Amino acid sequence: MSQRRAILVTGADLAPQALALLEDFDVVYAGKTPTEPDLVALCRRHDPVAIIVRYGKVGAGVMDAAPSLRVISKHGSGTDTIDKDAAKARGIEVRAAVGANAAAVAEQALALLLACAKSVVQLDGRMHAGHWDKATHKSVELHGRTIGLVGLGAIGQRFARMCDAMGMKVIGFDPFARDLPDFIRRVDLATLWRESDAISLHCPLTPENRAMLDAPTLAACKRGVIVVNTARGGLVDEAALLEAVRSGQVACAGLDSFAVEPMTAPHPFQGQPNFILSPHIGGVTGDAYVNMGVGAAKNVLAVLHAAAQAA
Repeated sequence: MSQRRAILVTGADLAPQALALLEDFDVVYAGKTPTEPDLVALCRRHDPVAIIVRYGKVGAGVMDAAPSLRVISKHGSGTDTIDKDAAKARGIEVRAAVGANAAAVAEQALALLLACAKSVVQLDGRMHAGHWDKATHKSVELHGRTIGLVGLGAIGQRFARMCDAMGMKVIGFDPFARDLPDFIRRVDLATLWRESDAISLHCPLTPENRAMLDAPTLAACKRGVIVVNTARGGLVDEAALLEAVRSGQVACAGLDSFAVEPMTAPHPFQGQPNFILSPHIGGVTGDAYVNMGVGAAKNVLAVLHAAAQAA
């Protein structure tokens, strides 16, 4: 059995650039769809000093199966799949590769916004079916419209720049954001719902904001609002959004995140008009894959180095 310390990756692979940074460790892969029992068994077998989280959840049971565990490092920016309270209680640090996939996710948000405003998917289907709807179709012009952003971190601010470049008015809510650029007007949530022609979610999921986009919130929005979510599915009450789209209160929803992932058929959104869906691939690009892997590896090494220095 190897005497080298182990790092567990809750996925099937890691970018070569990240592996190069971790060459002094045994890297163990849990596969593409690891369950909690899978992770517990691997932790018992290898006693990793670090876990790099790609897929699945890491809770107290997994942590307790790895007595040497010092750091849980997210391959990306969202840490809601990690039980942070359990980690803190056990002296295990939780780190995220903040900003590593910002460009990729912001571009996906823009793609979904444009697809909704310009009826890209619907018109493509009509054209392939032999129709020419020029005389009857009018798309939405985003120039001069107001986009409301919930969350103004690395992704939200990058997306805000894109919207500003298109001539949109940008308003945003984020109680933690500092030093915002001049083109973002900070507002409270009530103002954001009321004034926005389109809303895009870019915040982490917390117990406080779960289902923040619910029936009362959607009713407070402008009729015909566009909703984009590339953050976390749990931010949205999916039944309320379905009803709002069916009624026309929401003109179109562009979604890359869902309450339960992977989405399994049948799902109420499937086959519904005015839903543009993608399988949580906003941060899945070749560049982001490298950036997130390297960021996660560097976070692991930083924590382990600090622990060694303190010992």
